[in-house]
Amino acid sequence: MTATTPNTAAPSPAAKTAKPKKLSMKARYSALTRDLDWEPTYVSEDEMYPHTKYEGIKIHDWSKWDDPFRLTVDAYYRYQAEKDKRLYSVLDGFAQGQGHLTLADASYLNAMKIFLGGVTPLEYQANRHFAYLARQFNGPGPRFAALCQSVDEMRHAQTEIHTLSNYNKFYTGFHNFLQQHDRVWYLSVTKSYFDDALSAGPFEFLIAIGFSFEYLLTNLLFVPFMSAASFNGDLPTMTFGFSAQSDESRHMTLGLEAIKFILEQDEANVPIVQEWVDKWFWRGYRVTGLVAAMLDYMLPRPVMSWKEAFELYFEQQMMGGLFPDLALYGIRPPKHVEQAIWEKEHLSHWLYDTLYQFSHAANFTTTVPDAEHLDWLSQAYPDTFDQEYRAKWEEMRTLDEEGKRFTFPGLPELCQICQVPMTFKVNHDSEHIAQFHSDHEGEHYNFCSEACKWIFDREPEKYRQAWLPVHQIYQGNCGGPTIPDVLAWYGYQEGDSGEFVGGVDDQNWQKWHHQIEDKLGKDA
Repeated sequence: MTATTPNTAAPSPAAKTAKPKKLSMKARYSALTRDLDWEPTYVSEDEMYPHTKYEGIKIHDWSKWDDPFRLTVDAYYRYQAEKDKRLYSVLDGFAQGQGHLTLADASYLNAMKIFLGGVTPLEYQANRHFAYLARQFNGPGPRFAALCQSVDEMRHAQTEIHTLSNYNKFYTGFHNFLQQHDRVWYLSVTKSYFDDALSAGPFEFLIAIGFSFEYLLTNLLFVPFMSAASFNGDLPTMTFGFSAQSDESRHMTLGLEAIKFILEQDEANVPIVQEWVDKWFWRGYRVTGLVAAMLDYMLPRPVMSWKEAFELYFEQQMMGGLFPDLALYGIRPPKHVEQAIWEKEHLSHWLYDTLYQFSHAANFTTTVPDAEHLDWLSQAYPDTFDQEYRAKWEEMRTLDEEGKRFTFPGLPELCQICQVPMTFKVNHDSEHIAQFHSDHEGEHYNFCSEACKWIFDREPEKYRQAWLPVHQIYQGNCGGPTIPDVLAWYGYQEGDSGEFVGGVDDQNWQKWHHQIEDKLGKDA
């Protein structure tokens, strides 16, 4: 054998200074996300991803999914960590400065009790289901998008709970919110909405959340209501709201990308997506009835009326912006949209009237708007409020002054789909209650609108299973046959429900502020 002399020549100066070429941002993103994908070899694709075929959606090329926000996991967590630092510094400062005493009024927190019981559990449900979809979608693009949104939703649930936990130290109605989400009658409105989405297929879930929940519901909640939180002295809620809204903007963009991706893959997908848009517009819109009542009636210092918010965030931004874009793909505005547009003059008044009459069985308190608030409502609704609603509230105030505070003496009829009490009126006829029905396999089902009836008739086997609180109470499944039995089953404590004026929160608020005034007087 011939020995080989090793090459001991010194490397050239160029070799010493040469460095690996830095990847571009796009190439680095691709390497850390798309290039981590693989094709299965020992199982078929259908076995690995069993849930993306049965809805009828046809996907020919998963690589066509375009991520509008190109974030890697490390960049995503750094970005979110910075937002959390700012949020928790605000929470600490507010708590240490006894910020709960600087609110406009304790009655403001009734809106936040609805938020905590009605919205926060939905954030956690979204976290769980997007984590599930991060495994179930065939393509790496939607899987990674679902992963990021899953983490976003978990963060939203955590920050909302942490923010509102400070108020639980001083005010009623914030405890036990998760159990109440599953049990309290009016919270079945939001719970049934998300149960509907969770029990749908993966593509319908994307439309339900990316379109309805993000575009419609959170736009009408996080933007106007968080501004109202600031105006009413609730800096922590405003901070977590706008911190979450930056995530919601990404979610809305991802939702639009999901719709466009599905529509571009096959023409046969268009009618399927159209029906989902029709359905989930209406389902989301009915949930916003609670937001309408919060904006118009539950803020001591109102900022923006429901009508104004609806015109800005739905009529202008969605009807004037989103749907003209989707028209290029063959998608028209949703069915029954004209009904919603007509109801903008009435929705908040109908819903708060219902909440007022049944607040003895809710986890918040209500009261009749004072004269200044009624005047604001007159200005916000010049064509309808004085003509149709002011007299009723003045009559309610008279009953209050006589010690005859009005509460509804029975249980209301509920809509089988949206589960809101049947308080809505016929389109362009606010004198008559709207009532629709369908019969299915010998059973009779009632609905608050033509749209809810249409949703039921598409999938009666699904919605016949709805857990309607009134029916469950009548069947004895909610703690017992009497109101005290039901309220105990809800987990209520003293002061959680009923009339605000003279209640636990009102008495404490007056006492604390008298103490502050007395101290300031002595110091002076």
